[in-house]
Amino acid sequence: MEDNENFDISRKEMLLRRIGHELLLQSGDSTSRVLPIKKIAENEYQIRFEHELTFLPDALVNTTRRLLAKDPLAGDYVVNILNCGNSSVAYGYAISKNKKDDIVACIGRTQPRACYRVNIKFKPIGKNVITKGYLLGGLPFLAFIGFIFLRSGKSRITLPDVPYTDMLTLGRVRFDAQNRKLIINGKTIDLTGTETRILGILALFPGETIERGRLQKEIWEDQGVIVGRSLDMFISKLRKKLEPDPNIRIVVIRGKGYKLEITTNMV
Repeated sequence: MEDNENFDISRKEMLLRRIGHELLLQSGDSTSRVLPIKKIAENEYQIRFEHELTFLPDALVNTTRRLLAKDPLAGDYVVNILNCGNSSVAYGYAISKNKKDDIVACIGRTQPRACYRVNIKFKPIGKNVITKGYLLGGLPFLAFIGFIFLRSGKSRITLPDVPYTDMLTLGRVRFDAQNRKLIINGKTIDLTGTETRILGILALFPGETIERGRLQKEIWEDQGVIVGRSLDMFISKLRKKLEPDPNIRIVVIRGKGYKLEITTNMV
């Protein structure tokens, strides 16, 4: 592709639009529009909405983390939620490649319904990094996949009991792996430890097929016995618990495995 810079910008704008779409869904709005993304500076973009909305800071933080992780050129960024009327900052946070340098505060407090604009400013990236961005940016992700899926000799790499330390937002579902709970439309649904681990693994790679045998080994190999039908039973239970949100489902890929699908129709 001759014009890589324009391609990168277009791709980033689509991810930003996806963030706006998920914020509307989390606010209970599945019909109004996300207005065209506005580029307000060299590395700064604004997400605007047709109507007022409300948002949970922790859900917003997790949504931007999850979606912008798909852009290897995103790097570090600062998010400011502005009030439309006077451009005052209603909420803000900073995300870094090094998670310990993140600046996130005041999570868990629902923001009042109002007219908001979301400004996201990205840290400039040097020319050499941009040229090789997709390769370099993909290395940490590939290493992470290798950490989970590759084995050496007889050793086995075990997933942690708690795949996430923060609340993870999947569509309208908030997945609290640490406390083994799903929160859907304000209702809390308890998960078993096995259900939490299965959903945690699937949520690491939404939209990607995870082999059935790999799931079985990651969940049950430590116990010395792998029962084929056990996985089907837990998948069935998870599906029922996710039913309140029609936008998220676990799909069976015949002869291969399972994948977590999150429907995000663009608005």
